[in-house]
Amino acid sequence: MEIFLDCLPCALKQVLEASRLATDRPELQENIIEESLKILKNYKKYRTSPEIVKDMHQTVKLITGVSDPYKSVKERDIRAAKEIYPFLKEFADNKHGKLYWALKTSATGNIIDSAIYDTSNFKASLENELTKKFSSCALDIFTEKLKTSGNILIIGDNAGETFFDRILIEHLKGFRITYAVRSEPIINDATMQDAVDSGLNECAEIITTGCGAPGAILSQCGTNFLSVFDKADIVISKGQGNFEALSDCSRPLFFLLKAKCPMIAEKLNVDLNDYVFKYQRTGMI
Repeated sequence: MEIFLDCLPCALKQVLEASRLATDRPELQENIIEESLKILKNYKKYRTSPEIVKDMHQTVKLITGVSDPYKSVKERDIRAAKEIYPFLKEFADNKHGKLYWALKTSATGNIIDSAIYDTSNFKASLENELTKKFSSCALDIFTEKLKTSGNILIIGDNAGETFFDRILIEHLKGFRITYAVRSEPIINDATMQDAVDSGLNECAEIITTGCGAPGAILSQCGTNFLSVFDKADIVISKGQGNFEALSDCSRPLFFLLKAKCPMIAEKLNVDLNDYVFKYQRTGMI
C-alpha cells in the first residue's frame, strides 16, 4: 500500500513512544528523533509504511542498545489476554454461526495496540468490541475455500492478539495451520517467544517471516516463509501492518483486521474502527 502523508507524523509519534520505553535519557531520545527525522525526510524512497517504521525503530535499538523496547508491554498484554482467554472461548463457542464469531474474535484481538489501547479498562472494552459485527465479511468465500483446502497460513500481528488467534486456530482443527510471527522484536508485534508463551505451538506450527518490519514485506521475508506463503491453500493476514505490506501482492489472501487508521479505512471502503474480513484476489485493493 502506498505511503500517505498522514503516516509520517504517526510513525514519528510511535518512535518517540519507543524511545521513552527504551531509555529515560533525554539526550538519547533527542538523538533518536533526529535520526528518525532524517529517515522521514527521505520517505519517498520507501514503498510502504512498515518499511519506514522498521528503519526508524532500528535507530531506537542502535542508540539505546535495547533490542526489545516493548518487552514489558508485550508481557503485560499476553498476561491480560491469557486471563481473558476462557471468556473468549466461551463467547465464540456459544454463538450461532461459530466460524463467523471465531473470525470476529480473532479480529477483535487487533484492539491490543500500544499506541491507542488502554489496558486499564480491558474487559469492558473487550466485551463491547466482541459483539460488534464485521462491516465487510467474506465468510461465504472463506467457507467455500475451506472445502478444498488442507493447509492455512495465518500471518500474526500483535503479541497479546495471539490468544485471540488461538480461538480461530482451534476452531479450524483438522487443517494444518502455520502461524507466522516477526523474526525480531518490532513495536509490540508477536515474535516466536511471544507465540510460544501464548501456547500457539500446541495448535499450530510457528515460523517467522524472516522480516523484522511490522508487516510481512515480501521482498525482505525469508525463503522458508515465502515457500509456505506461496504453497498455502489459504492465507489470512492479520492487522494493519500486514495489510499495508501485502495489499499489492499478487496471490489471493484474506485480510482480517480492525480499520484503526482513517487512511486504511478509506482504502478498505469502510468507516473508521470497522472490522473487516476481506478477500483479495490479486492485489486489487
